[in-house]
Amino acid sequence: MDASEPFSRPPRRRWNPPEMSRPPMLDRSASANLVEPRYALLINPFYPKDPNASFGKHALTPSLALTSFAAATPEHWRVQYWDENLLDGRPPFEPMPEVVGITVHLTFARRAFELADWYRRRGSKVIMGGLHVLSCPEECAPHADALALGDGVQLWPRILADVESGGLERRYAASYENDYREDPAPRRSILPRKSFLTTSSLIATRGCHNRCGFCYLATEGLRMPYRMRDPSQIAAEFQADGQPYGVFIDNNLGSRRDYLRALCAALRPLQKIWSAAVTIDVTDDPGLIRDMALAGCTGVFVGFESLTDENLADAHKKTPKTADYARRVRMLHECGIQVNGSFVLGFDHDRKDVFARTAAWVEENRLECSTFHILTPYPATPLFRQMAAQGRLLHRDWSLYDTAHAVFQPKHMTPEELEQGYGWMYQRLFSHRSIWRRRPEDWRAVAPYLAMSYLYKRSNRFWHLLIKHDLVNTVWRPLVELTRIRHLRFRQRLAERGELQAAPANVVAAGV
Repeated sequence: MDASEPFSRPPRRRWNPPEMSRPPMLDRSASANLVEPRYALLINPFYPKDPNASFGKHALTPSLALTSFAAATPEHWRVQYWDENLLDGRPPFEPMPEVVGITVHLTFARRAFELADWYRRRGSKVIMGGLHVLSCPEECAPHADALALGDGVQLWPRILADVESGGLERRYAASYENDYREDPAPRRSILPRKSFLTTSSLIATRGCHNRCGFCYLATEGLRMPYRMRDPSQIAAEFQADGQPYGVFIDNNLGSRRDYLRALCAALRPLQKIWSAAVTIDVTDDPGLIRDMALAGCTGVFVGFESLTDENLADAHKKTPKTADYARRVRMLHECGIQVNGSFVLGFDHDRKDVFARTAAWVEENRLECSTFHILTPYPATPLFRQMAAQGRLLHRDWSLYDTAHAVFQPKHMTPEELEQGYGWMYQRLFSHRSIWRRRPEDWRAVAPYLAMSYLYKRSNRFWHLLIKHDLVNTVWRPLVELTRIRHLRFRQRLAERGELQAAPANVVAAGV
């Protein structure tokens, strides 16, 4: 393959309607409405969608942080969930909430500040939390009545009590070292269930045994020891939500293999399906992979990050040698588990051939789905400090720190070449030819795989309509249920034989 292929022609312009690229307008002339006491509005702000990737991932699951805060809300408070990315227009304001809680990420910090200022001018108390608040508190403080730094589930009841008493403080702080088992189950009853592929976003653990220099877990001031909830708690939550499919949003569900094995034992009787993020070293234990499949795991999101060992060493990522990746992917496939491979582009050992080489590897190893990210130095991470010290940061426009834009000077290519290669990767892997090349070896699995690939990867116009008209769950639920039934049959064969003869196909991509 010609290593210069990504640069032989510019990527095609991707379709991106205004609703997916710009937030809803706020009426600047609107006067203040009556403030309703003990009414809390929780907002997930709008962020622009990358037209290269699938719009579907934005409607996969709801914000677990906000539903967890809702669960910690005292019973005498009314609480409402609002996600601007569901395209339902501007957040509610009649009546005006007494408290507005906004989660802040650097890519939508500007929108979060805009919302905060709008509500504050009309009488609401605005509380900001999230990673950007922790990494850049001085930037966030002018836009909020109070900042929540750290574990918001611990802080939220105290903040509301102080609002009631008139003693709201400017900053609240909590560590992540409490007993995780004591956290309440997320309050999913407040969610618009039709708007998500599944409302069963689950979290069993916090933390990761890696501390990669580019990862937000390496943020200065963030200490998140690996904590686990009882497997029985997770199984009960999953069962109570009534969804056939669940998504674990843990940073790395496999950091403690003994815990993952116990969790699989608790999930297996539910006869549901699920996906999770794990590191590829989970395949060190073939028996654990089999346990995951028998418990309903249909897909994993794996942060391969790079196919160059030197890049991984520089990032301080503990991982097997890249030469062994292919064998480990086959182990997952042999247990009927799909692989969504995540790759970071722009490391210091990457040259312009990284795009074609990575695409060829993905196709050769038949990864069902791939996700690409331009290396992004998040504020307060070791990578950010390194880039700043070297004078390689191009700007600090956080809205472009979205892993789709080059915000630093790469070593072996220009920022424009890095962005062009990133766009080419999606164009290549979402093409008809690449989808066909990555089809499963088992002919019986080809049709469901193609259905998933085309619905997820090549249907952004369709996704826009589904999100806009609250049809995501209605359309996908039958396909998910079909996947669950197919996987139950496969599990039975796997349990009886003790080894895999033919892997089933799945409609839902791992970690979409």
